[in-house]
Amino acid sequence: QVQLVESGGGLVQAGGSLRLSCTVSGRTFSSYPMGWFRQAPGKEREFVAAITWSGSKTYYTDSVKGRFTISRDNAKNTVTLQMNSLKAEDTAVYYCAAGGRLDPRRDPLFYGIDYWGKGTLVTVSS
Repeated sequence: QVQLVESGGGLVQAGGSLRLSCTVSGRTFSSYPMGWFRQAPGKEREFVAAITWSGSKTYYTDSVKGRFTISRDNAKNTVTLQMNSLKAEDTAVYYCAAGGRLDPRRDPLFYGIDYWGKGTLVTVSS
């Protein structure tokens, strides 16, 4: 059974940093894209960041470019999202996503997700 488990969420002041991690168990995802989505209260789930299977290419939604960094360790089956200069509007439940397709020519560019984590709450106080 495949499981994605997120960790690292919490409460932080605006301008602060958090590091989210997602560990995959049950199968290896070293050949598949992985990424993060988020859902703020009263809003739809939105794409945040994604990374190719090799880690050679990364993609971000415009609102987090320059502040968030996605990375992966295929040997450990993990993907990490380093979030700096956090803003109140970053408050959301953050979901890890694995599998699916990653195509920067399409909108959404990360789609057909095979597996989702249960989410971790990030709260940024202003």
